[in-house]
Amino acid sequence: MSTPPLPPPKSPRWMYLHGFASGPDSTKGVAVAKHYAGQGLHVERLNLRVPSMEQLHVSAMLDTVSAALGGPEERAVLFGSSLGGLVASRVAEQDARVCALVLLAPAFRVVEQLHRRMGDAAWAHWQKAGWIETDDFAEKRKVRIHSGFIPDAETVDARTGGWPDVRVPTLIIHGRTDDTCNIHYSRQWAEGRRHMRLVEVDDGHELTASLPRILAESDDFLRPWGARR
Repeated sequence: MSTPPLPPPKSPRWMYLHGFASGPDSTKGVAVAKHYAGQGLHVERLNLRVPSMEQLHVSAMLDTVSAALGGPEERAVLFGSSLGGLVASRVAEQDARVCALVLLAPAFRVVEQLHRRMGDAAWAHWQKAGWIETDDFAEKRKVRIHSGFIPDAETVDARTGGWPDVRVPTLIIHGRTDDTCNIHYSRQWAEGRRHMRLVEVDDGHELTASLPRILAESDDFLRPWGARR
């Protein structure tokens, strides 16, 4: 009696994780989704403004992504931009369903980087007042982010010595002139890790000028998971 053939392996789910003060309809997220729709691949753009923009918590973002991955048999390719890149890498280090990462200007050591950008006075105000006002790029308005974001992000970022312990193939694309998430952190994280590829581009944090390069690099990198040029 012959053994029935095994079913073909299930294709991974593809997801895009937006950055801080951004949303599912970000320029890069929409461009990535449109590009891969042309290849017959659906990219789900998650909403990580959780539990709300004002009460933003990294831990809630992690829970949102983990729930979106589906059942235990699912596999996923994650794109992550800025804070979404940090979230993607933290999910990957603890969830075997993630099989590959594409990180765009990832916000490694996010609290350290925020403090550096804001300066001591604004940082102290955020903690004392309980909120800080910033631009909400998704809804084109000003928004007050609660200071609870800081200890929550510190707790998440304290894992594994402050650096995500990622073991899956990872592509990082980062701008050399990024003044929001310094490329130094991506260089330090990727150094000596053979399963990671860091692509440096002459661009700032938004990387919109580098979209063609991002899509081309992603196509090459993600061919084992269904992408094509």
